[in-house]
Amino acid sequence: VQLQASGGGLVQAGDSLRLSCAASGRIFSANAMGWFRQAPGKEREFVAAIGWPSSSTHYADSVKGRFTISRDNAKSTVFLQMASLKPEGTAVYYCAASKRPFARAVAESPTSFGSWGQGTLVTVSS
Repeated sequence: VQLQASGGGLVQAGDSLRLSCAASGRIFSANAMGWFRQAPGKEREFVAAIGWPSSSTHYADSVKGRFTISRDNAKSTVFLQMASLKPEGTAVYYCAASKRPFARAVAESPTSFGSWGQGTLVTVSS
């Protein structure tokens, strides 16, 4: 599976932004799609995941209620709608695909995901 993330940019605190992740290749081999982020000097952390082709979703506590992950099967694209952005949300956001069956504990670990996009930078100014 090849992944292409886009939609990042510079926004102000409180703004909204939508990231997209276009998948190509053997997308039917993926059972889950996820978003992770990595801030400078920090480890990559889980943000959200969605089952594929199911609709199950899972979010990190830090974004629950503000971020929404969704998918468009026809376009093989996964979205991350981000609202009420905070400066601590500044990071490179990566989308990823996993062949492992969707499960919350599995989805939170970067090692569960074998395919990664190149990342898109989100900068939230205060």
